[in-house]
Formats: sequence, structure tokens, C-alpha cells
Amino acid sequence: MKVKKVSKVALAMAILGIGASSFTSCSNNDTVEPINEGIKSAQLILTEVSGETVEAHGDHFHGLDNGTEGTPIVITFDETGRATENGHLHIEADAAYKLELKVWDHQDRAIQNDFIANKSTADQYKAFIIGGAFTLNTETADESGAIFQPREAKYADGTAVNGKYEMTGVLSYFTVGHANEGATKQVTYVLRKLESGVKAKIERVDWNRTDYQTAFPGENVLELKFEIHAEEGHAH
Repeated sequence: MKVKKVSKVALAMAILGIGASSFTSCSNNDTVEPINEGIKSAQLILTEVSGETVEAHGDHFHGLDNGTEGTPIVITFDETGRATENGHLHIEADAAYKLELKVWDHQDRAIQNDFIANKSTADQYKAFIIGGAFTLNTETADESGAIFQPREAKYADGTAVNGKYEMTGVLSYFTVGHANEGATKQVTYVLRKLESGVKAKIERVDWNRTDYQTAFPGENVLELKFEIHAEEGHAH
């Protein structure tokens, strides 16, 4: 993941969504030595979800709640975003995978739910999968393309997440699709902190846009890099 060097105060402000203007320095000479603070490690956990009801449809899935979960595949990343385990995935092209983000700070505290603590906090964050030049499912006539669908049901405070524009991507579902099988794809899972009002403009099909940084102003909080090799009937 890409981790900027920030002070402890700046990190707390970022997690809580507090603007710098909320604080006034006592002196122009007051400085905090920047340190590489905040993120120790992360994981992306892929679990195949199968069943007669599970199918791709346009920019989303149907029947996920009635699916059967398989054995998880865990990709582990260090503080730089480099994959240290399972960084090269072999997965089934037409399978639907639950994709869960886990993040730990240097005190070994799980902090992924801090990004979806409540609606006002989650409104600042959105996940993307960048790279791979995927053919999207909406670009195919036979439902054979890729889908990435953020799909949290509740914020960490227990209140309901309502509708696709509130989804973040700490929990999501993903398929590569037959249209993208074969060649290895180098991708980056990005969690981006957005400027005010930007998240409500992001559509489901925007998850792989090459111009996401200019289209959706903000800064990346996490950048987790790994490889996907999708084949028919072949996964491990």
C-alpha cells in the first residue's frame, strides 16, 4: 500500500475526517517530524461464492446472499503494498469472489472498519481496482466481462448502508469473466479518500477507469499490488 509520511496528529485527522483548518498552530515554528506511521500490513481475502442463484448481470451480481462460500485465498501485503503471500493468483474466470479488505496498524489493531465507521466517514472513501485493461461485463453481449461490486450492508456503527452510491469496497464482490481470461493482469486495489461530494458521482462501472485520479479528486490511502491469472476451471 502507498503510505505517505505523516505525523501522528495528521494520521488521526485523516482517519476521523477532520480538516487541517480545525487546528491552529501555536507558532509558525511548531513542526512535527514526519514519520512513516499508520499501516503495518494488509490482506485481501478472496472467497468463491457459488450456487445456482449466483450470476453476473450488467454492473452487479444476483443471488449472492444464497450462495455457498468456498475456501478463502488470502493475499498478504507489507506496509509498502508489496504482496508477500499469494501475490500471483490463479482463479476461475467465471467465478464470483467475495473480496474482503483487512488492514492493521503498528499496534496490530484492525482498522479497516475505521474507513466505514459511519456514513459521514464512509462518504470520504471508495475502492477501485486499477490496471489489467479489463473488458467490463457491461461491454459484453453475453455477460462474460469483469465486475467489481462494493457491497457493505452496514456501517461499523450498525446503521444500514443504503444503495450503490454509499458502498465503499471494504467488502465487495469480483469476477474476471471469460472475456478477460488468459494473460496475467497486474492490478492495484486502491482505497481512495475523496474530496467532498465526489463519492456520490461514482458509478459501478467506474472501478477500473484509467483516469480515476482526475475524475474523482482526492488521494490514495491504500495501494495493494498483485497479479491475476484467470483460466477456465482452474483456481488455486
